[in-house]
Amino acid sequence: MKETILIRFGEIFLKGKNYLFFENTLFKNIQRRLRKFELKIDRIYGRFLISNFDKNNKEEIIDILRTIFGIVSISVAYEVDTNIETICEVCSSLKINKNTFKVETNRADKNFPLKSFELSTKIGGLILEKNPNLKVDVHSPEQILNIDIRQNGKTYIFYDKINCLGGMPVGTAGKGMLLLSGGIDSPVAGFMMAKRGLKLDAIHFFSYPYTSEQAKQKVIDLANIIKKYTGDIRLFMVPFTKIQEEIHKNCDSIYMVTIVRRFMMEIAEIVAKQQNCGAIITGENLGQVASQTVEGITSTNKMAQDLPIFRPLIGFDKIDICDIAEKIGTYETSILPYEDCCSVFLPKKPATHPKFDKVIMNEKLLNRKSLIDEAIKNIEIIDIKL
Repeated sequence: MKETILIRFGEIFLKGKNYLFFENTLFKNIQRRLRKFELKIDRIYGRFLISNFDKNNKEEIIDILRTIFGIVSISVAYEVDTNIETICEVCSSLKINKNTFKVETNRADKNFPLKSFELSTKIGGLILEKNPNLKVDVHSPEQILNIDIRQNGKTYIFYDKINCLGGMPVGTAGKGMLLLSGGIDSPVAGFMMAKRGLKLDAIHFFSYPYTSEQAKQKVIDLANIIKKYTGDIRLFMVPFTKIQEEIHKNCDSIYMVTIVRRFMMEIAEIVAKQQNCGAIITGENLGQVASQTVEGITSTNKMAQDLPIFRPLIGFDKIDICDIAEKIGTYETSILPYEDCCSVFLPKKPATHPKFDKVIMNEKLLNRKSLIDEAIKNIEIIDIKL
């Protein structure tokens, strides 16, 4: 009897003929994340199996598995040969630490002579013989003993299922460019889209000396936090000072926020296409700030000529976004008091319903191409690696 870790995955079963692509990607993602450990990873139909690991590393391995998209749940299980005598012996020797219990059997190997209910009943009886103070509760048991009979000639016996993130394996939906600010929303947006299988690059706009080096480092720190969910991130740091100065000097202040966002979107699409990204991702949330009204978002959308813009948080409450940020570990960093470039030269009353013709008229006062070319030429690239 040896200790193993069973890995279950769910949604990829729905992928029909493409199933193997999704399974292979998840398998490689797990291998990559656990590469520092000496262990063995096997495939058994409908499961992955980790064995031959140092028990001192078990908790760390479990913690890593819980951050990998595509995994629905895991269990620490005992592996035994599939025969009735061995299964009965092992199950009846295990301790039940609660007052009520239930035995559940999954009979994936249909050649096993007993049906699931029959084996569960047999094992439950043996446990009661050795533990007369216990009671069976099939509806609300305090402890469940699971028996998973697989087609590889092995049976896996375990108590708990540890819930994981689910979703799709990162890399199965292509790649997206995340507009990563120093705020709460954008790291959560990146997390949400990685959960749907997108690999991420990220782009950040900074306006030194109006924004500090601490603000820049804050964004790097956020990328380092979410990388355990998203995998490696290539971070593009765009110098945005001159663009903002020119907008401030030449344009009507009430349209400054809208014009700034339009410059960001245009640059983001250029860089995204250079990096073979298929989409742009933002943390925008309808009605949250002046640029995130229907009119503001429509004006920004017009700058992305070829790529779709994904806004996974568009209908979320701020409380919901903060809850996710706390769960993934970005919240405390996001609220550090280092302002990003969106706070530079803010007008007292920005246009919340910008008139598109007025925006265009103001932009004609700028040498748009020259400003964008210079910003892209001076991009700093930082590779955030696991």
